[in-house]
Amino acid sequence: MKPIADADGPMQLAPSHQFRAEQEDICVLLNGGSGKYDTEAAAGEIRAAFAASGREAKLRVLDKGSDILPAARAALEDGFATIVAAGGDGTISAVASVLRGSGVTMGVIPLGTFNYFARSLDIPLEIPAAVALLTQGTARPVRVATINDRLFLNNASLGAYPAILKTREDVYRKWGRSRLAAYWSVLVALVTLRKPLHLTIEAAGQKSERRTPLIFAVNNAFQLEQLGLQGREDIAAGRLAMFIAPDTSRWGMLRNAVLLALGLAEKDQNFDLVAAERITITDSGRSYDIACDGERGKMRAPYTLQAIEDELTVIAPHARKDDLR
Repeated sequence: MKPIADADGPMQLAPSHQFRAEQEDICVLLNGGSGKYDTEAAAGEIRAAFAASGREAKLRVLDKGSDILPAARAALEDGFATIVAAGGDGTISAVASVLRGSGVTMGVIPLGTFNYFARSLDIPLEIPAAVALLTQGTARPVRVATINDRLFLNNASLGAYPAILKTREDVYRKWGRSRLAAYWSVLVALVTLRKPLHLTIEAAGQKSERRTPLIFAVNNAFQLEQLGLQGREDIAAGRLAMFIAPDTSRWGMLRNAVLLALGLAEKDQNFDLVAAERITITDSGRSYDIACDGERGKMRAPYTLQAIEDELTVIAPHARKDDLR
């Protein structure tokens, strides 16, 4: 994938505001397919915000729906000290997967529908404030998680949730992006869902056979709280919180999904909680649809999920409301 343009080149500022490029050179990758923002309007706001902050940045606007990974790799190869993901959680996760372990700092300009990662770090949701943070904030180590070789920052799932995301994409195309459209897609997807998964799950030395329509692993305490789920103490202890939906009727699944969407789901009643730093999921070796931070793909079992500390550095506020993300 190629950037559409470098958005008129670097933003030129008065000489008194110039900085040493080898130390502070910034590249912003703007995903034209993220959230409800018009791409041109978002690009204009980003340019204006950097100009107001007295800093330079290279803005690279990407095609709507394009794979952001090649653009992130190109920015890394170009030697930028800070690479900024401007988009939703999927965009941010994709950039993070390239930057993990590289020593390059990641910045975030949240433009998505839910923005769980940005909100978990108290990163402002308005473009001017998010850009101001990039020039004034602190680089903090952030824990990531992986399912096999694929990184996720917030969540990874098997079963019903990837089906929900596919339906959500169709709903968004027809009705536009909104939280109401996202919740409606949950109902539509579950009404048409067919077979549950037959899996073996091993965590913390315990192994169990499970038949379930949905597995949902979370690496973000903020998202747990938004969904009304327990497991905050597990995240704080460095563990992943994995929720397993009970095998029930179609309407039972629908009920559980509605409770999850409304933040009313309860552990042991609507979902079983399994928590560990490393979790393995096996079956007969089939390929399943998976979802990581809202992006779908296929992956063959078995699956290994694990939490990895201090793998990524992200610019966040100096004083956050809560150190737990």
